[in-house]
This record gives sequence, structure tokens and C-alpha cells, in this order.
Amino acid sequence: MATTEPSHLDVVIVGAGLSGIGAAYRLSTEHPGRTYAILEARDAIGGTWDLFRYPGIRSDSDMFTLGYPFAPWRDPKAIADGPSIRDYIRRTAAEHDIERHIRFRTKVVAADWSTADQRWTLTLSDGGTLTCGFLYSCAGYYDYDRGHEPEFPGRDSFAGQVVHPQFWPEDLDYAGKRVVIIGSGATAVTLVPAMADTAAHVTMLQRSPTWISPVPGRDKIADALRSALPAGLAHQLARAKNIAFTTGFYQFCRRFPGAARTLLTKLSTKVLKDPAAVREHFTPTYDPWDQRLCAVPDADLFKAVNAGKASVVTDHVDTFVPEGIRLKSGKVLPADIVVTATGLRLQAFGGIEPSVDGTPVNLSEQFVWRGAMITGLPNFAVCIGYTNASWTLRADLSSRLVCRVLEHLDRNGFSSVVPRPDRVMTRQPLLDLASGYIQRSIGDFPGQGDRSPWRVRQNYVIDAVQTLRGDIGDQLAGTRAAKPAVVR
Repeated sequence: MATTEPSHLDVVIVGAGLSGIGAAYRLSTEHPGRTYAILEARDAIGGTWDLFRYPGIRSDSDMFTLGYPFAPWRDPKAIADGPSIRDYIRRTAAEHDIERHIRFRTKVVAADWSTADQRWTLTLSDGGTLTCGFLYSCAGYYDYDRGHEPEFPGRDSFAGQVVHPQFWPEDLDYAGKRVVIIGSGATAVTLVPAMADTAAHVTMLQRSPTWISPVPGRDKIADALRSALPAGLAHQLARAKNIAFTTGFYQFCRRFPGAARTLLTKLSTKVLKDPAAVREHFTPTYDPWDQRLCAVPDADLFKAVNAGKASVVTDHVDTFVPEGIRLKSGKVLPADIVVTATGLRLQAFGGIEPSVDGTPVNLSEQFVWRGAMITGLPNFAVCIGYTNASWTLRADLSSRLVCRVLEHLDRNGFSSVVPRPDRVMTRQPLLDLASGYIQRSIGDFPGQGDRSPWRVRQNYVIDAVQTLRGDIGDQLAGTRAAKPAVVR
């Protein structure tokens, strides 16, 4: 017998990726009596890890911190490939009975809060609607439908194939072909070694260098812990170790940028054994962590260059030509395939356009409270991970904060809450990185303030204490729903 899905839910989670599945776990374990659904625009679990299918796709954080604290990572590699991460997310959803709450091919395009009804009305892409008491966006901040593609002169004249990593063709054959990858971020440094063994040659073309650090592909300490201890305990200890290391290294880079530059340069030189090449191609003008640091497991990028299978060119594109790309220097890079690893586009809340009582809310004028809730939007939260550490560390804290807010509603008899500053604040960008993909669109997002709890820190230890232990009622304005009139 078919069942009808409810048209009203206590909580709606948007997105069935890494964050959304984690949010569902927290909600179902801490508030088992609440009804909820995960609305997923695509037809599969996994989010980013299901969408991106380019060669070599992998995490740029260790899986003991990118993975869930409640689901031990059991695979050998600490820096994992995309399919392994996707399987891990799906397995976690199945083990915790989350799958049945997911509504696939259900995209939220607009959300309107009704003050009178104290609920959200969600407009879906198929024209349907759904209402909920609390809306939690776990769709990340990337545009899944479009990548960033700058205009390249002469592109139509190129005789080969142009590919964007976000939409990698399943049947792309690059065996024995000359490949030029435009870019130097995490996607580019992943693609180069992954394609180098099969392609005739791979060239990474960058306008300017990026800080790149070789890291071990396996975590020997974690392996030792897993061989001696129960899986759950070993996972927690490895997670704590890696949190301490990444937090400490980030603080070291920010406080002592000169020493950090020296350290990273020495690491690159040790592997490449070519100081001149390191100075030209792997020594940025900006300081470490002004942009996100790229990690290369087992120095695979540098090894591909050393083996002559790949090369790095630092120059600017002048124009595409039939045989490849002509650079500003006049040199022509021959290519059969050009991969435009030129970055991503940001999109707030998965493209949801929020409004209150029919009036659109200008997100650029709002502030983020405790890294999750937003001024002007009652009973709404967004999940945004760290930029200097594993996404899931911050994401899990946000989900646990949402559970605390729901408890706050129950304890005080509120139907809704909205964060409100107690005084005027200076607005600062939500994501404080100089990366191009951030700078292009961050003005469309809510900002952070100049003090706690409006300041979005990049420190898990402090955030964990304040999120899980701090008072959350001091700057949340609550509303109690009017009792319905008694009909006599």
C-alpha cells in the first residue's frame, strides 16, 4: 500500500551530501520525536562527492576529521578518493536509517517565512510546495549547475576538446594525448598526477603559484591505533590528533608567515630537487593560508614532474589557437585536450531565495550568528564548514547547534527564534580568504561581525566549547505562536 509523504514537517534539511547526512544523524538521535526530510535536488546521495567525477578526485583533508565523529573511517588511506568517500556517506545513511527520509529530485527554489503561521513554505522546482517549522540548508556554497569559466580569446578556434572538471565526460579518452590543465588549485593539482600516467604529457598552466604541501597518503599513527584499539576509540584518538595538528599548523602559518614560507619551500625543494623551479612555480607572493593550502598525498604532483610525465608553466593565456594555447610570452602549448580547472562559482543556500512574509531578504545585509543562523531569517540555519580545516568539523558543530536551538524552542515554548545583535557591528566577509572563487561572489552572502558570537572563527577547539557549552539564548529573539481562538 502506497504511503503519502507529509506536506508539513518539523525540520527540512536541504542536501543529501556529507553535511546533510550528518545533520540527519544528529537530528534523529537528539530529537527522535521530530519529523524531518532531506530534500535532494539530484538523484543520489553524496553531494559534491557524487557530482564531481574527474580523474583522481580526492579529499584535501584527512578522513579522520572529514569523516563523521560517530562513523569510524576504516579504509587504509587517510587522504581518500572520491568514490570511497561517496560509499562512506551512503553506508552511513543506510546504517542509521536515514535513506528513507530522503526525497530525491526535489529542488527548493524559494522559501518564504510566514509570521502569522510561524512556518516556512518551500517552493519546489516541480511547482509543488512543502511547509516546515525549521529550515536547515546543508547544500554547501557551490553552484552545482555552473562552474567558473572565464572568457578565453580564440577558444572556438581550438581544434581539440575543452573540458570543465565539474562536468567531466564519462567517455573522455585522454590516453596518449597532450593535456593542458589551466589552474593551480586543488582540482588542478589532483588532475595532473591522475592523468599523467595515461596521457602523452600533462602541463599545468598557472597564472601564479599556489602553496602546495606534500602530505603522507596514509596516517601511520592512525594505523597503529586502529591495529591496537576498537575502531570507535581509534577513530576518536586519530581525529583528536589531527585536529590538534591542523589547528596548530594553521596558527603557525598565520602568526609566523615567514617561517611557514621557509618550511613549505624546503618541503617542495626536498622532493623536486630543483630550487629554481620551486622559486618560479611553487613560491607564491601571498602568505600561506591567505588562500587554502593545497595538499598532495605522497608528493604525487612533484613525482609526476620529476618523472617527466608532467610540467608546470607559469604564464598567462594570450589566446587559444587551433593547435593549443598561445601564452603572453609568445610560447605555444600544444594540446589535444584543455581542462579549465579555473574554479567554482559560489551560490548561497543552494540557490534558495528566502523571504519573510513575501518580502525578499537581502542576504548581503545580514549577519551570521555562531556560524549558522542568520539575522532576518527566523528558524533558519546554514551549514558552512571550515576553510582552514576539514569541512565536517564545522558542519557537525553547526548541526549540533541546530539541535540545541530546537531544544531552546521547546524549553521556552517558542515557535520561532531569530538572532539579533545587541548593538551595531562592522560587517566583514563571511569567508576570509583571498582565493578568486571566494572574492568573486562573497559579497552576495551574509557577513560576519567583529565580535563573538557573530565572528566566524577558524578554530575548532574554541568553537566546540562555545557551540556545545555556551549560552545560546542571549541573542536569540523568541516568538510564541498565538493560541487559536476557542470556538463556542
